[in-house]
Amino acid sequence: MKRAAAPHPLEIAQPATREQAMRRSTVMGRLIKDKWLYLLLAPGLLYFIIFKYVPMWGVLLAFKNYQPFIGFWKSDWVGLEHFRVFFTNPEFFMLLRNTLLLSLYNLLFFFPAPIVLALLLNEVRLAIFKRTVQTLIYVPHFISLVIVASLTYVFLTTQGGIVNEMLQEHTGAKIDFLASPQWFRPMIIIQTIWKECGFGTIIFLAALAGVDVEQYEAAVMDGANRFRQMWHITLPSIRSTIVILLILRMGQVMDNGFEQIFLMLNPLNRETAEVFDTYVYMMGITQGAFSYSTAVGLFKAIVGVILVLGTNWLAKRFGQPGIY
Repeated sequence: MKRAAAPHPLEIAQPATREQAMRRSTVMGRLIKDKWLYLLLAPGLLYFIIFKYVPMWGVLLAFKNYQPFIGFWKSDWVGLEHFRVFFTNPEFFMLLRNTLLLSLYNLLFFFPAPIVLALLLNEVRLAIFKRTVQTLIYVPHFISLVIVASLTYVFLTTQGGIVNEMLQEHTGAKIDFLASPQWFRPMIIIQTIWKECGFGTIIFLAALAGVDVEQYEAAVMDGANRFRQMWHITLPSIRSTIVILLILRMGQVMDNGFEQIFLMLNPLNRETAEVFDTYVYMMGITQGAFSYSTAVGLFKAIVGVILVLGTNWLAKRFGQPGIY
């Protein structure tokens, strides 16, 4: 029998080349068809490229002994030396404890607060009252943290503060809230809840607006009261939103907000108030240890990425959509 001739290599590559050409033409066709949408996307894309991705090269400072007067490229490479110094620093565990405890309290008290508030607002049937309450609770979000810290001082100072004046009138003693380490974390959590809780309800109220009304009508026919409706219909309907926001929140476990902590920090409460954010400022800006502070910031970022990936994996394991 005569053996069939082997196909020419160009004949084998031709289908793949044709498929690639069709794919490229399809992509170009979509770009041309939706050119105005991509034009609208351009400013946001440029923002992230210029201000988020391009500055990433700066993490190389963590592996150099950066000297400003000789420049970045001429500074010596030191490898993981800054990380070794940081992890062996006696203050490392204090910073880690303070940062994690503040984040834990935020997760326990602040994270559920907008959910509870959104559920309560969702039960209000008088429209004008609901809109009025929403407006009032949104306002603190737009107040500067400097003003929030000033208000806290006015209320809690021992020199004529309203709260201490009331305490002295009823108990005969005053409490130095601003200088007491044990009162620092409650102050920060209360400030955060007061300032951001109302604004945080926007996402949950938007999710609640998409709940099918017929489900509530069916539940009423089955004899379910308002609490049962909330527990079996409302909460399951916004579960995916809660999970996604929780995953994103886990990425901020190592970030407690520099400005708020810095404004409330003083030498008397430093034992519980000093966190990674303020430590980076102190080492990098006030003491000029740019490479060392970059190493601390890189450590925070790596932990945040690990927590986001881990939380997302757990969410998908429990049947939730996750963020990717």
